[in-house]
Amino acid sequence: MTAPVEKTLKKTVVELYEGDSLRAHKFRYGLLIFDVVTIVFLVASSFLQSKGTEIIDAIIGVLLVAEFGARLWIASSRVKMLMNPFGIVDIIVIISLLAPIVGEGLAFLRVARVLRLLRSYQLLKRLRQDFKWFRRHEELTLSALNLCVFLFVMTAIVYETQHYSNQQISNYADALYFTVTALTTTGFGDIVLQGTVGRMTAVVIMIFGVSLFLRLVQVMLRPEKVRHRCPDCGLLRHERDAVHCKACGRMLDIEDEGYV
Repeated sequence: MTAPVEKTLKKTVVELYEGDSLRAHKFRYGLLIFDVVTIVFLVASSFLQSKGTEIIDAIIGVLLVAEFGARLWIASSRVKMLMNPFGIVDIIVIISLLAPIVGEGLAFLRVARVLRLLRSYQLLKRLRQDFKWFRRHEELTLSALNLCVFLFVMTAIVYETQHYSNQQISNYADALYFTVTALTTTGFGDIVLQGTVGRMTAVVIMIFGVSLFLRLVQVMLRPEKVRHRCPDCGLLRHERDAVHCKACGRMLDIEDEGYV
């Protein structure tokens, strides 16, 4: 590849991943849809064992290699990207898809990529512009997403660390069932994780899972407010029709879209 062609291609890739054009936004929406579809496939295929699913896993793995390579190519610091938690997750997912015998359950970590995409400033900005529902329920959506990511990741860890030695964990449904009962502190006791690693995994699920679950409930139950930082006192959340800051009395200029 000649230098001018390589420079033009790299400029295009940078624009797609980091730009603010309509094409760039469509590309990132496409990445988000691709992530969601592959996660649904991974969940469904976990209950099926056939050559067909292994082939599709390999195809997804190759596509992920290409996408990861593109991001690595345009990264300002490649070492930083490789050492970033999301970068490590991507590498683990790629390995688990291309070499499932290494750890097929770890492919579920792909759900973390949805979190990375939704946490990117460009995509969040576009979602706020394109979807009124997301603007009004952004905090609720992200809280629910955080809980789902935690649930999927812990389910994968439970399965990978237990299914070889624990007869009670024979498939992903068993691992998911245990994760949910531990997260909600229901603890029926019909499935118990074995060994020190299993007990520590259960402790992590209960501590962090309950925190995320309570956070989601809190967001769902409290009155809906808007995020608008008061210039004087810094209060961030206000009623949608607020004219003055309830903490310091400063007159606010909250954008209004005409709904009540």
